[in-house]
This record gives sequence, structure tokens and C-alpha cells, in this order.
Amino acid sequence: MFTPPLPLCTKLELQVSRFSLSLSLTVARVVQLFSSTEEKLSFLHLTVLMILLLLLLLLCFSSPPVKGGSFTRLGVNYGTLGDDLPSAARSVALLQSLGAGAVKIYDANPAILRALAGTGLRVSIMVPNEIVPSLGANASLADAWVADNLAPFYPAVRVRYLLVGNEILSDASLANSTWPFLVPAMANIHRALRARSVCDVKVGTTLAMDALATSFPPSAGAFRADIAGPVMRPLLDFLSRTRSYYFVDAYPYLAWASNPSSIRLDYALFAANSSLSYIDPGSNLTYTNLLDQMFDAVVAAMRRLGFRGVPIAVAETGWPNAGDLDQIGANVHNAATYNRNLARRMAVRPAAGTPARPGAAMPVFVFSLYNEDRKPGPGTERHWGLLSPDGKQVYEVDLSGRRPLESYPPLPPPENDVPYMGKIWCVLDAEGKAAANTTAVGAALAYACGQGTGTCDAIRPGGPCYQPNTLVTHASYAFNSYWQQFRQAGGTCFFDGLAVQTKADPS
Repeated sequence: MFTPPLPLCTKLELQVSRFSLSLSLTVARVVQLFSSTEEKLSFLHLTVLMILLLLLLLLCFSSPPVKGGSFTRLGVNYGTLGDDLPSAARSVALLQSLGAGAVKIYDANPAILRALAGTGLRVSIMVPNEIVPSLGANASLADAWVADNLAPFYPAVRVRYLLVGNEILSDASLANSTWPFLVPAMANIHRALRARSVCDVKVGTTLAMDALATSFPPSAGAFRADIAGPVMRPLLDFLSRTRSYYFVDAYPYLAWASNPSSIRLDYALFAANSSLSYIDPGSNLTYTNLLDQMFDAVVAAMRRLGFRGVPIAVAETGWPNAGDLDQIGANVHNAATYNRNLARRMAVRPAAGTPARPGAAMPVFVFSLYNEDRKPGPGTERHWGLLSPDGKQVYEVDLSGRRPLESYPPLPPPENDVPYMGKIWCVLDAEGKAAANTTAVGAALAYACGQGTGTCDAIRPGGPCYQPNTLVTHASYAFNSYWQQFRQAGGTCFFDGLAVQTKADPS
């Protein structure tokens, strides 16, 4: 069984405990030596101050080990890139109604933090990517960030994690400007917390699975060569010394959707029966689900750099409830199945852990609270939510994991678990709210026509598709022409929410 190392403060705890007992006996004897009540009270006041100082030292230098009795309720990522989302207070109430035990927010939003005060929910706050270099270069700025964004709300808000940057190591364009400052920024934030005697807030950063160059089989897990030495080694050293977590964004959906012919869907959904398993040839460990494989690949990568005891936390995981026509497996049936099974699995006590770390508990945050309709990218980006933007449940789920699976109502059958092989067009969503903004439609049309070669030649005056000469038809032509050209290179059918995919030929 994987057992995290004992906290460095274990001996200190014993010493303080023994000293406290000795101090109590000594105080009782010494008090009797004073003749006046005033002298006795003064001595007792001084003694109380000494004891409080000892307790503060113990709190700041101790850190509890990761035990199976912690983190029983899933947390939720609460993003705000949606139109007309419920208020912060309403959103916090919705989180609690889902059985969530924690919440992760993407910046120190004051309204959200005020709404979280007194709720008891564990809170994770992200430090924006764009300020990481300045925080790493200037300790005073890190101190000011803590003073402005944490101090006004702590401890009324139960902040437990500060995550410096979001998947910074996935963006190669930040290699020179930001990567070198990541660990220094974390260290400066950590020092700012300790300067304020804030000792129960862990500092970390979120890392996508693409931080690994190799993840299969799990025992072969290894970090990318460009980050292994210069970034990951000092990062892991920081996490180890501060007893913090490796926060991973792990999405079995993405791994399965990119290779559905090789990975069983039920294996990715925690729905595989006992006969479906994978034995890692390097470790001889048996796996029954894809998420455990991903975790243990990270474990192997850390071990390869000499770090065996850094615990894992899950900053993001989940399954999309809808997507574009060409996105396989994104549906309510699979999303509900994944998150319900995840909640049940993480609620088990003693903790199940993973094959490489049996019994290890970990904080887990599901992505996400809402379907955020203003997020760019493919359709799945706007459909990871447990709730629709109006606050209604997309499907029933109990994040505490206590609700029996058989008690849920039937789910709609999945309709896209195999790839769609027909033709698809990208057109203006004429029925959408955004389409009423003719200025925005015109700007998107101009953008599409300005990309590629001959993208809009056919709708110019005299062109074969110039008629009918309307904004709607020209925008649909331009969107589709752009998308067909750039689809394979990552171009999406979105255009700031103006476009939608269709199976119907618009010509």
C-alpha cells in the first residue's frame, strides 16, 4: 500500500505535547508561590501567551498527511464564461444542493468569495497566468496579491489551495516569458502566506496530461524533455518541501475520443465489468479504468525524477454532455455515467487510491458547474456543465457519492458513441440570440473572408453565390468556407457564438 511519508512535524508535535503537559504542571506549582491575586493573574496571562505562540508554531510547521478519511465529497470548477448565469449567491446554493464539498474558481472574484464565506466549502483560487512572471520576479507583488485577494476573505472563506497559473506548461509560447517564473511565483506566494501565519493553504499549479511525453503504459510515464529538468524538478521539489499536491487536469474523455477504436468506452466511464482490465507489462499492476492509468502515469513520471511521495489532486476532470456533430461520445448519458461513477468511487472509505498508490485519497474537482456558452473552441467546450446557464440540472448527480446508482431515473440513450460519417456544414445560427447583432455578424463575416485563399470569392458581386445578397446567406457561406479550409488545422465553427454545425446542405 502507498503510504505518504509522515509529516516533518511529527517529532515536534510529540515534543510540544510533552512540553505542554510539563508546562501545565509547572504553572500549577508556580502559581501557588505568588501571594497576591494580581501577581497570579499576570503570570497566567503570560503563560497563555506562551501557549498560544506554541500552538501557532505547531500549526505553521505541521501539515497533516493525506489520509483516507479526507476529501469525501467532490469539488466543482465554477467558471463564469456564460451569458445570464445565476448570481454568486445562487451559484453557491446550487453547489451545495449538488452535494459538493469544495469549489475551484478561476480568479479571486470578490462577489463569489463573499458568497462562499461561512459555507464551509473548501475553496481553491487560481492566480491568473498573465501575472505569474511579475509574481515570480517580485516578492512584494506576490505579497500584495495575497493582501488584496486572500486576506480580506480568509478565514471566513475556507481557502485551502492557491493555484498559480492554469496549464502554463501546455503553452509553448510561454516557454521563455513565463515558465522560468512559475516556481519562483509559487515560492513567493507561499512566503507571503507564511508571513501572515496562513498555514493551512497549499500552493500549487495545474498541469494537463500533455506535461507527459509518455503516458502509456502507466509505468513508462515520463515528463516532456523540455520541462523535465528546468521546470518539473524544481516544481516537484517545491511541492515535496511544502507538502502540497501535484494538481492534474485529467480527462478520460479526451483520451478515449482521440482513439475510440483502441479504448473501450465503458473502461473510460468506470463502467467496465471485472473481465475488462489492463495489465501494465512494466509494473504488472492491473487497471480497471482509464483515469487510474492517467494518475499512475503521473506517479511514474514523478518517480523518474526522484519524487515518490508527492500526492496527486485532480484540478479538473469530467465528461461533456453535448458537442459538435463530429465530436464522438459527448452526450448526457455518458456525462452522467462518468460523474456519478466518479463520485461513488471517490466516496469509498477507506479510499481506493490507484494500483500504484492504493489507499491514497485525493481532492477531486469536476469540470464544471455550468455549460458556459461564451467559451470559444469546439462545441464540447460549452457543454461540460452539471447545470445549464439557467441553473437547471442537465442530469441528476449527487457529488457526495452517497446516492445509489440504481436510484437515478433512466438516462436518454447515447446517440453519438460512434463517429458521424456524413457531411457537415458550418452556418450562421440565425435562431440564436447573438445573430440579432448585425454588427457582430458583419465583423465575423469580414474576419472569415480575410482568412485563407479565395474564401469568399463566390459571394463577391458577380460571383456564383452572390445572390441572395443578404447578411445571413453571405455569413453562412463565409463561415462554412472558412471552416472547411481550416477545420483540420484546428479551426472551429464558433465565431463568438454566431455559428452552428448542421447536417442540412445550406446551398
